[in-house]
Amino acid sequence: MAMAAEGGAETARESERPFFVELFLDLVYVFALVSLAKTLVNDLSWTGTARTLVLLFALALIWALTTWVGGTSGLERASVQSHIIGVAAASLLLAAVVPGAFHDRGLLFAGTYLFIHFGSISYFLFFARDPAGPRRSGRIAFWEAVAAIGWITGALSDGPARLGLWALAIAIEYAAGAFGWPVPGLGRSQSLEWRLGGGRVPERYRQFIVVAFGAAVLTTGTTFSQHEYTLDRGYALVVVFTIVVLMWRIYIYRAGELLTEAIARSADPALLIRAAAVCHLAMVAGIVGGAVAGELVVARPFGDTPPSWAAVLLGGPALYLIGRALLDYTVFGRISRSRVVGLVLLCAIAPASALLPPILVALLAMVVLALIAAANLVSTRLHARTPAPPALG
Repeated sequence: MAMAAEGGAETARESERPFFVELFLDLVYVFALVSLAKTLVNDLSWTGTARTLVLLFALALIWALTTWVGGTSGLERASVQSHIIGVAAASLLLAAVVPGAFHDRGLLFAGTYLFIHFGSISYFLFFARDPAGPRRSGRIAFWEAVAAIGWITGALSDGPARLGLWALAIAIEYAAGAFGWPVPGLGRSQSLEWRLGGGRVPERYRQFIVVAFGAAVLTTGTTFSQHEYTLDRGYALVVVFTIVVLMWRIYIYRAGELLTEAIARSADPALLIRAAAVCHLAMVAGIVGGAVAGELVVARPFGDTPPSWAAVLLGGPALYLIGRALLDYTVFGRISRSRVVGLVLLCAIAPASALLPPILVALLAMVVLALIAAANLVSTRLHARTPAPPALG
Protein backbone atom coordinates (compact mmCIF):
# COMPACT_ATOMS: atom_id res chain seq x y z
CA MET A 1 0.00 0.00 0.00
CA ALA A 2 2.89 2.34 0.77
CA MET A 3 4.24 1.76 -2.71
CA ALA A 4 0.79 2.43 -4.19
CA ALA A 5 0.49 5.66 -2.21
CA GLU A 6 3.96 6.70 -3.33
CA GLY A 7 3.05 5.94 -6.92
CA GLY A 8 -0.16 7.96 -6.59
CA ALA A 9 1.74 10.91 -5.18
CA GLU A 10 4.23 10.70 -8.02
CA THR A 11 1.39 10.62 -10.54
CA ALA A 12 -0.14 13.72 -8.94
CA ARG A 13 3.18 15.54 -9.11
CA GLU A 14 3.55 14.57 -12.76
CA SER A 15 0.09 16.00 -13.52
CA GLU A 16 1.12 19.31 -11.96
CA ARG A 17 4.21 19.71 -14.09
CA PRO A 18 3.95 22.02 -17.09
CA PHE A 19 4.22 20.68 -20.60
CA PHE A 20 7.17 21.79 -22.69
CA VAL A 21 4.83 23.71 -24.98
CA GLU A 22 3.73 25.81 -21.98
CA LEU A 23 7.34 26.60 -21.12
CA PHE A 24 7.83 27.59 -24.75
CA LEU A 25 4.94 30.04 -24.37
CA ASP A 26 6.61 31.44 -21.25
CA LEU A 27 9.72 32.30 -23.27
CA VAL A 28 7.64 34.70 -25.32
CA TYR A 29 6.35 36.35 -22.16
CA VAL A 30 9.89 36.96 -20.90
CA PHE A 31 10.34 39.08 -24.01
CA ALA A 32 6.91 40.66 -23.51
CA LEU A 33 7.73 41.81 -19.97
CA VAL A 34 11.14 43.11 -21.06
CA SER A 35 9.40 45.05 -23.83
CA LEU A 36 6.97 46.54 -21.30
CA ALA A 37 9.83 47.55 -18.99
CA LYS A 38 11.75 49.20 -21.83
CA THR A 39 8.62 51.05 -22.94
CA LEU A 40 8.03 52.42 -19.44
CA VAL A 41 11.67 53.53 -19.13
CA ASN A 42 11.18 55.62 -22.27
CA ASP A 43 7.99 57.23 -20.95
CA LEU A 44 8.37 57.42 -17.18
CA SER A 45 5.26 59.47 -16.41
CA TRP A 46 1.81 58.87 -14.96
CA THR A 47 0.45 58.51 -18.48
CA GLY A 48 3.26 56.14 -19.42
CA THR A 49 2.59 54.08 -16.31
CA ALA A 50 -1.13 53.86 -17.10
CA ARG A 51 -0.36 52.79 -20.66
CA THR A 52 2.07 50.12 -19.46
CA LEU A 53 -0.49 48.74 -17.01
CA VAL A 54 -3.16 48.47 -19.73
CA LEU A 55 -0.74 46.57 -21.97
CA LEU A 56 0.37 44.36 -19.06
CA PHE A 57 -3.25 43.48 -18.22
CA ALA A 58 -3.89 42.61 -21.87
CA LEU A 59 -0.86 40.32 -22.14
CA ALA A 60 -1.55 38.73 -18.74
CA LEU A 61 -5.14 37.95 -19.74
CA ILE A 62 -3.99 36.03 -22.80
CA TRP A 63 -1.49 34.08 -20.71
CA ALA A 64 -4.07 33.30 -17.99
CA LEU A 65 -6.81 32.15 -20.38
CA THR A 66 -4.35 29.98 -22.28
CA THR A 67 -3.21 28.44 -19.00
CA TRP A 68 -6.72 27.86 -17.65
CA VAL A 69 -8.14 26.39 -20.85
CA GLY A 70 -5.01 24.30 -21.39
CA GLY A 71 -5.80 22.42 -18.21
CA THR A 72 -9.13 21.22 -19.61
CA SER A 73 -8.29 20.38 -23.20
CA GLY A 74 -5.54 17.73 -23.05
CA LEU A 75 -2.15 19.32 -23.53
CA GLU A 76 -0.71 16.04 -24.75
CA ARG A 77 -2.77 16.35 -27.96
CA ALA A 78 -0.92 17.61 -31.03
CA SER A 79 -3.76 19.96 -32.02
CA VAL A 80 -3.77 21.65 -28.60
CA GLN A 81 0.00 22.05 -28.69
CA SER A 82 -0.25 23.53 -32.18
CA HIS A 83 -2.83 25.98 -30.91
CA ILE A 84 -0.57 27.10 -28.04
CA ILE A 85 2.35 27.52 -30.44
CA GLY A 86 0.06 29.71 -32.54
CA VAL A 87 -0.78 31.78 -29.46
CA ALA A 88 2.95 32.07 -28.73
CA ALA A 89 3.68 33.29 -32.27
CA ALA A 90 0.92 35.90 -32.16
CA SER A 91 1.96 36.93 -28.64
CA LEU A 92 5.50 37.48 -29.94
CA LEU A 93 4.14 39.91 -32.51
CA LEU A 94 2.01 41.55 -29.83
CA ALA A 95 5.04 42.02 -27.56
CA ALA A 96 7.13 43.33 -30.44
CA VAL A 97 4.65 46.15 -31.18
CA VAL A 98 4.26 47.15 -27.50
CA PRO A 99 6.59 50.19 -27.86
CA GLY A 100 4.41 51.58 -30.65
CA ALA A 101 1.02 50.48 -29.31
CA PHE A 102 0.08 54.01 -28.26
CA HIS A 103 1.68 55.58 -31.33
CA ASP A 104 1.67 54.39 -34.94
CA ARG A 105 1.08 50.68 -34.26
CA GLY A 106 -2.15 50.88 -32.30
CA LEU A 107 -4.27 49.14 -34.91
CA LEU A 108 -1.69 46.35 -35.30
CA PHE A 109 -1.62 45.80 -31.53
CA ALA A 110 -5.42 45.79 -31.16
CA GLY A 111 -5.90 43.60 -34.23
CA THR A 112 -3.32 41.06 -33.05
CA TYR A 113 -4.75 41.04 -29.54
CA LEU A 114 -8.28 40.35 -30.79
CA PHE A 115 -6.99 37.80 -33.31
CA ILE A 116 -5.47 35.79 -30.44
CA HIS A 117 -8.72 35.86 -28.46
CA PHE A 118 -11.07 35.04 -31.31
CA GLY A 119 -8.65 32.51 -32.79
CA SER A 120 -8.59 30.67 -29.45
CA ILE A 121 -12.36 30.93 -29.12
CA SER A 122 -12.82 29.49 -32.62
CA TYR A 123 -10.48 26.61 -31.87
CA PHE A 124 -12.30 25.63 -28.68
CA LEU A 125 -15.71 26.09 -30.30
CA PHE A 126 -15.08 23.91 -33.33
CA PHE A 127 -12.09 21.64 -32.67
CA ALA A 128 -11.68 21.00 -28.94
CA ARG A 129 -13.10 17.81 -27.44
CA ASP A 130 -13.96 19.38 -24.10
CA PRO A 131 -17.76 19.07 -23.62
CA ALA A 132 -17.84 22.33 -21.65
CA GLY A 133 -15.82 24.13 -24.33
CA PRO A 134 -18.61 25.42 -26.63
CA ARG A 135 -20.71 27.03 -23.87
CA ARG A 136 -17.65 28.45 -22.12
CA SER A 137 -16.20 29.79 -25.38
CA GLY A 138 -19.58 31.25 -26.36
CA ARG A 139 -19.70 33.27 -23.15
CA ILE A 140 -16.16 34.54 -23.58
CA ALA A 141 -16.85 35.36 -27.26
CA PHE A 142 -19.80 37.56 -26.26
CA TRP A 143 -17.74 39.69 -23.87
CA GLU A 144 -14.73 39.81 -26.18
CA ALA A 145 -17.02 41.14 -28.90
CA VAL A 146 -18.16 43.88 -26.52
CA ALA A 147 -14.57 44.70 -25.56
CA ALA A 148 -13.51 44.63 -29.22
CA ILE A 149 -15.51 47.81 -29.79
CA GLY A 150 -13.27 49.62 -27.34
CA TRP A 151 -10.08 48.07 -28.70
CA ILE A 152 -10.79 48.93 -32.35
CA THR A 153 -12.26 52.37 -31.61
CA GLY A 154 -9.30 53.14 -29.39
CA ALA A 155 -6.84 52.01 -32.06
CA LEU A 156 -8.46 54.47 -34.48
CA SER A 157 -8.19 57.28 -31.92
CA ASP A 158 -5.18 59.19 -30.63
CA GLY A 159 -3.75 60.38 -27.34
CA PRO A 160 -5.85 60.19 -24.17
CA ALA A 161 -8.85 58.80 -26.08
CA ARG A 162 -6.95 55.63 -26.98
CA LEU A 163 -5.80 55.12 -23.41
CA GLY A 164 -9.32 55.67 -22.05
CA LEU A 165 -11.00 53.34 -24.55
CA TRP A 166 -8.43 50.58 -24.13
CA ALA A 167 -8.60 50.89 -20.34
CA LEU A 168 -12.40 50.56 -20.57
CA ALA A 169 -12.06 47.51 -22.84
CA ILE A 170 -9.65 45.71 -20.52
CA ALA A 171 -11.82 46.61 -17.52
CA ILE A 172 -14.82 45.00 -19.27
CA GLU A 173 -12.81 41.83 -19.94
CA TYR A 174 -11.59 41.50 -16.36
CA ALA A 175 -14.98 42.32 -14.85
CA ALA A 176 -16.67 39.76 -17.12
CA GLY A 177 -14.13 37.14 -16.09
CA ALA A 178 -14.58 37.94 -12.40
CA PHE A 179 -18.32 37.31 -12.69
CA GLY A 180 -17.99 34.18 -14.83
CA TRP A 181 -18.73 35.81 -18.21
CA PRO A 182 -22.52 35.94 -17.66
CA VAL A 183 -24.57 35.87 -20.88
CA PRO A 184 -28.38 35.73 -21.17
CA GLY A 185 -29.42 32.22 -22.18
CA LEU A 186 -25.97 30.77 -21.48
CA GLY A 187 -25.74 31.66 -17.80
CA ARG A 188 -22.26 32.07 -16.33
CA SER A 189 -19.23 29.80 -16.18
CA GLN A 190 -19.20 27.35 -13.31
CA SER A 191 -16.10 26.05 -11.56
CA LEU A 192 -16.55 22.57 -13.01
CA GLU A 193 -16.30 23.94 -16.55
CA TRP A 194 -12.72 24.99 -15.92
CA ARG A 195 -11.64 22.14 -13.64
CA LEU A 196 -9.17 24.45 -11.98
CA GLY A 197 -8.62 22.36 -8.89
CA GLY A 198 -5.36 20.60 -8.12
CA GLY A 199 -1.83 21.88 -8.36
CA ARG A 200 -1.24 22.46 -12.05
CA VAL A 201 -2.53 26.04 -12.35
CA PRO A 202 -0.84 27.23 -9.11
CA GLU A 203 2.38 25.79 -10.49
CA ARG A 204 1.87 27.83 -13.65
CA TYR A 205 1.38 30.96 -11.52
CA ARG A 206 4.69 30.30 -9.84
CA GLN A 207 6.30 29.95 -13.25
CA PHE A 208 4.84 33.29 -14.33
CA ILE A 209 6.54 34.87 -11.32
CA VAL A 210 9.79 33.22 -12.47
CA VAL A 211 9.18 34.64 -15.97
CA ALA A 212 8.89 38.12 -14.44
CA PHE A 213 12.09 37.64 -12.45
CA GLY A 214 13.81 36.47 -15.62
CA ALA A 215 12.69 39.63 -17.40
CA ALA A 216 14.03 41.76 -14.53
CA VAL A 217 17.42 40.03 -14.60
CA LEU A 218 17.61 40.23 -18.39
CA THR A 219 16.74 43.94 -18.42
CA THR A 220 19.30 44.80 -15.73
CA GLY A 221 22.05 42.66 -17.21
CA THR A 222 21.51 44.07 -20.69
CA THR A 223 21.67 47.63 -19.37
CA PHE A 224 24.94 46.90 -17.55
CA SER A 225 26.49 45.38 -20.67
CA GLN A 226 25.52 48.36 -22.82
CA HIS A 227 27.23 50.98 -20.63
CA GLU A 228 30.82 51.61 -19.66
CA TYR A 229 31.94 49.27 -16.91
CA THR A 230 32.57 51.26 -13.74
CA LEU A 231 32.76 50.40 -10.06
CA ASP A 232 29.64 52.48 -9.39
CA ARG A 233 27.65 50.47 -11.92
CA GLY A 234 29.05 47.28 -10.42
CA TYR A 235 27.68 48.29 -7.01
CA ALA A 236 24.35 49.18 -8.61
CA LEU A 237 24.18 45.79 -10.32
CA VAL A 238 24.74 44.03 -6.99
CA VAL A 239 22.03 46.08 -5.26
CA VAL A 240 19.47 45.54 -8.02
CA PHE A 241 20.16 41.81 -8.27
CA THR A 242 19.87 41.49 -4.49
CA ILE A 243 16.45 43.15 -4.66
CA VAL A 244 15.35 40.49 -7.18
CA VAL A 245 16.71 37.72 -4.95
CA LEU A 246 14.88 39.13 -1.91
CA MET A 247 11.61 39.40 -3.84
CA TRP A 248 11.98 35.76 -4.81
CA ARG A 249 12.72 34.80 -1.21
CA ILE A 250 9.71 36.73 0.08
CA TYR A 251 7.49 34.98 -2.47
CA ILE A 252 8.37 31.42 -1.48
CA TYR A 253 8.03 31.97 2.32
CA ARG A 254 5.46 30.47 2.62
CA ALA A 255 2.25 31.29 0.84
CA GLY A 256 3.95 30.72 -2.50
CA GLU A 257 4.82 27.18 -1.41
CA LEU A 258 1.45 26.40 0.18
CA LEU A 259 -0.86 27.81 -2.50
CA THR A 260 -1.59 24.36 -3.93
CA GLU A 261 -2.54 23.01 -0.51
CA ALA A 262 -4.73 26.05 0.17
CA ILE A 263 -6.62 25.48 -3.07
CA ALA A 264 -7.15 21.82 -2.17
CA ARG A 265 -8.65 22.88 1.18
CA SER A 266 -10.87 25.59 -0.31
CA ALA A 267 -14.63 25.11 -0.64
CA ASP A 268 -14.41 26.79 -4.08
CA PRO A 269 -11.01 26.02 -5.63
CA ALA A 270 -11.74 27.83 -8.92
CA LEU A 271 -12.66 31.04 -7.10
CA LEU A 272 -9.49 30.83 -5.02
CA ILE A 273 -7.42 30.33 -8.17
CA ARG A 274 -8.95 33.43 -9.75
CA ALA A 275 -8.19 35.39 -6.56
CA ALA A 276 -4.61 34.10 -6.66
CA ALA A 277 -4.36 35.30 -10.26
CA VAL A 278 -5.01 38.87 -9.11
CA CYS A 279 -2.32 38.55 -6.41
CA HIS A 280 0.23 37.27 -8.91
CA LEU A 281 -0.65 39.97 -11.46
CA ALA A 282 0.05 42.64 -8.82
CA MET A 283 3.37 40.99 -7.99
CA VAL A 284 4.33 40.73 -11.65
CA ALA A 285 3.54 44.44 -12.07
CA GLY A 286 5.81 45.16 -9.10
CA ILE A 287 8.60 43.06 -10.59
CA VAL A 288 8.27 44.91 -13.91
CA GLY A 289 8.60 48.13 -11.90
CA GLY A 290 11.71 46.63 -10.33
CA ALA A 291 13.10 45.89 -13.81
CA VAL A 292 12.57 49.53 -14.77
CA ALA A 293 14.27 50.65 -11.56
CA GLY A 294 17.17 48.31 -12.25
CA GLU A 295 17.74 49.82 -15.68
CA LEU A 296 17.63 53.36 -14.31
CA VAL A 297 19.99 52.72 -11.38
CA VAL A 298 22.53 50.73 -13.38
CA ALA A 299 22.56 53.37 -16.14
CA ARG A 300 23.05 56.25 -13.67
CA PRO A 301 23.80 55.20 -10.07
CA PHE A 302 24.59 58.71 -8.81
CA GLY A 303 23.16 62.18 -9.33
CA ASP A 304 19.73 63.47 -8.47
CA THR A 305 16.69 61.21 -8.10
CA PRO A 306 13.70 62.69 -9.97
CA PRO A 307 10.24 62.04 -8.43
CA SER A 308 9.38 59.69 -11.30
CA TRP A 309 12.50 57.62 -10.54
CA ALA A 310 11.69 57.51 -6.83
CA ALA A 311 8.15 56.39 -7.66
CA VAL A 312 9.54 53.39 -9.57
CA LEU A 313 12.38 52.62 -7.15
CA LEU A 314 10.02 52.50 -4.17
CA GLY A 315 6.69 51.85 -5.91
CA GLY A 316 7.83 48.61 -7.57
CA PRO A 317 8.68 46.91 -4.25
CA ALA A 318 5.57 48.44 -2.66
CA LEU A 319 3.27 47.04 -5.36
CA TYR A 320 5.02 43.69 -5.04
CA LEU A 321 4.40 43.67 -1.28
CA ILE A 322 0.73 44.55 -1.81
CA GLY A 323 0.32 41.56 -4.14
CA ARG A 324 2.25 39.38 -1.72
CA ALA A 325 0.06 40.52 1.20
CA LEU A 326 -3.05 39.63 -0.81
CA LEU A 327 -1.55 36.20 -1.45
CA ASP A 328 -1.02 35.81 2.31
CA TYR A 329 -4.71 36.53 2.82
CA THR A 330 -5.70 34.14 0.04
CA VAL A 331 -3.71 31.26 1.53
CA PHE A 332 -3.81 31.92 5.30
CA GLY A 333 -6.85 34.18 5.74
CA ARG A 334 -4.59 36.83 7.30
CA ILE A 335 -1.94 39.36 6.26
CA SER A 336 1.59 39.19 7.65
CA ARG A 337 2.52 42.25 9.69
CA SER A 338 5.90 42.35 7.98
CA ARG A 339 4.21 43.30 4.67
CA VAL A 340 2.43 46.22 6.30
CA VAL A 341 5.58 47.38 8.11
CA GLY A 342 7.51 47.14 4.86
CA LEU A 343 4.97 49.33 3.05
CA VAL A 344 5.15 51.91 5.85
CA LEU A 345 8.95 51.99 5.67
CA LEU A 346 8.93 52.41 1.90
CA CYS A 347 6.50 55.33 2.26
CA ALA A 348 8.76 56.84 4.95
CA ILE A 349 11.75 56.72 2.60
CA ALA A 350 9.88 58.56 -0.18
CA PRO A 351 10.24 62.14 1.20
CA ALA A 352 14.01 61.74 1.52
CA SER A 353 14.50 60.23 -1.94
CA ALA A 354 14.90 63.64 -3.60
CA LEU A 355 18.02 64.22 -1.46
CA LEU A 356 19.62 60.85 -2.25
CA PRO A 357 21.23 59.39 -5.37
CA PRO A 358 19.33 56.56 -7.11
CA ILE A 359 21.66 53.84 -5.82
CA LEU A 360 21.04 54.83 -2.18
CA VAL A 361 17.26 54.89 -2.70
CA ALA A 362 17.54 51.38 -4.19
CA LEU A 363 19.79 50.34 -1.30
CA LEU A 364 17.20 51.50 1.24
CA ALA A 365 14.49 49.57 -0.61
CA MET A 366 16.78 46.55 -0.54
CA VAL A 367 17.22 46.90 3.24
CA VAL A 368 13.44 47.00 3.73
CA LEU A 369 13.02 43.83 1.68
CA ALA A 370 15.89 42.17 3.57
CA LEU A 371 14.19 42.93 6.90
CA ILE A 372 10.94 41.40 5.62
CA ALA A 373 12.76 38.30 4.36
CA ALA A 374 14.49 37.92 7.73
CA ALA A 375 11.18 38.34 9.58
CA ASN A 376 9.62 35.70 7.35
CA LEU A 377 12.41 33.26 8.10
CA VAL A 378 12.13 33.79 11.85
CA SER A 379 8.34 33.54 11.76
CA THR A 380 8.44 30.33 9.75
CA ARG A 381 10.79 28.67 12.22
CA LEU A 382 8.81 29.78 15.26
CA HIS A 383 5.27 29.30 13.97
CA ALA A 384 4.18 26.56 11.58
CA ARG A 385 1.67 27.85 9.05
CA THR A 386 -1.35 25.84 7.92
CA PRO A 387 -3.33 27.04 4.91
CA ALA A 388 -6.70 28.49 5.97
CA PRO A 389 -8.17 30.10 2.86
CA PRO A 390 -10.93 32.66 3.54
CA ALA A 391 -14.43 32.50 2.14
CA LEU A 392 -14.02 34.67 -0.94
CA GLY A 393 -17.38 34.22 -2.51
